[in-house]
Amino acid sequence: MDRALDPALDHALEPSLASTPLRALQDAFHAMVARSRAEPAPDLAERLDRLARLRAVVADNEERLRQAISADFGHRSAVETTIAETMLVFSEIRHATKHLKSWMTSQRVATALQFLPARNRLMPQPLGVIGIIAPWNYPLQLTLAPAIGALAAGNRVIIKPSELVPHFSALLKETVGQRFDATEVLVTGIEDEIAKGFAHLPFDHLVFTGSTRVGRLVAEAAGRNLTPVTLELGGKSPAIIDASADLNEAAERIAYGKLLNAGQTCIAPDYVLVPENSVQSFAEKVRAQMRRMFGTDPANKDYTSVISDRHYARLEGLVADAAQRGARILQPARPDDPNWKAHRKFPPTLILSATEAMAVMQEEIFGPVLPLLGYRDPDDAIAFVNARDRPLALYWFGKDSNARDEVLSRTISGGVTINDCLFHFTQINQPMGGVGASGTGAYHGEWGFRTFSKLKPVFYRSKFNRLADLYPPYGGKIARLEKLMRFMS
Repeated sequence: MDRALDPALDHALEPSLASTPLRALQDAFHAMVARSRAEPAPDLAERLDRLARLRAVVADNEERLRQAISADFGHRSAVETTIAETMLVFSEIRHATKHLKSWMTSQRVATALQFLPARNRLMPQPLGVIGIIAPWNYPLQLTLAPAIGALAAGNRVIIKPSELVPHFSALLKETVGQRFDATEVLVTGIEDEIAKGFAHLPFDHLVFTGSTRVGRLVAEAAGRNLTPVTLELGGKSPAIIDASADLNEAAERIAYGKLLNAGQTCIAPDYVLVPENSVQSFAEKVRAQMRRMFGTDPANKDYTSVISDRHYARLEGLVADAAQRGARILQPARPDDPNWKAHRKFPPTLILSATEAMAVMQEEIFGPVLPLLGYRDPDDAIAFVNARDRPLALYWFGKDSNARDEVLSRTISGGVTINDCLFHFTQINQPMGGVGASGTGAYHGEWGFRTFSKLKPVFYRSKFNRLADLYPPYGGKIARLEKLMRFMS
């Protein structure tokens, strides 16, 4: 059974464009949908085989993938690619493989007393064809993590990589094509036509990871087909330093969380709220930790480059705007220093005395720039966070459990790590997802399996049940049944 395209996309696909990449994508999509409808429920063995083949794509090409990603960035730390991408993909596949049989099993659900001895079951079924619009910042992990959940749930997958990582995208397309039939898993090209038309295809579920601005456009396009979406967005994720915190410990962990991948991480701490009397000392401690970890030499192989000249210029603009508006800037070199700019490495930058009028406090930074703001009272810090869009992540540092629980209960965010940064993302048994402007939906582990499954309720009637009493002609039996149901409620 075929599915019609959204009229807006159909209009764009005129006969004169029959040979374009978008027309080829449309044909591939319909072929995958047809295969999905013909074979709607792959068994456990087939799903495990697909997961094994996906693992082989990564395992057999691990060094090539690292080199491709580094080439796209200009320089990407090989260690960061391993720990933040490759190992997380292997962990996700291993976890899904271990638990898939139990995830696929229909679950018993309680049956209300008046319907006994009938039974209820919740039956997970594949949705069909899943679309994934992948980002550039962690191209391997953030592309394959949702694909793992989708394949485990028995779906077929089409992946649209980011145009900012062409070497990685070409390699992924090549290696996936060697292991998978085009009706199982397909990696598209990165042409503009595909980027503009992908979200208009009537997928059974669509995953997008990227900016809030583009996420709104993706949701709008998907909504025309009533396609459900998982949006993994971002925003300004705060870190709160409580008065009870160990400042040395917090400084080390925030420095790492901010500078991993040169700050190009959707859950990186975007700004830090520090007790007013500790801002200067904390800034010095963070700066010292940044120097200890990455030094001051732009050729340091552990420090990752900014993805493009455009993003580098954007970061320069944020810092210049803050300086012009009165902020104090702490950095080992100016970003226009030829030694740094030649490597497209942005100097780790701290901004003190940031205000809400500055661009750096109005948009997601997505780079190695960190504003530090002072607060007088813990309530002020909570109010500051709550006055803004719901963040994708929140970090709290301290030893006062009452203060910690106050922040947890009075703020809403996609996820939280206490006394560290980023690591809630790595918890395979916890969902990963945003809330409000930072996203919707979740995946990882069983949460991904459920996101990409239809959990179908099934009611098994027993021949001994008196449900026939509900049938007309109505009479005294309805009154008796009503009385019984009111008694049981």
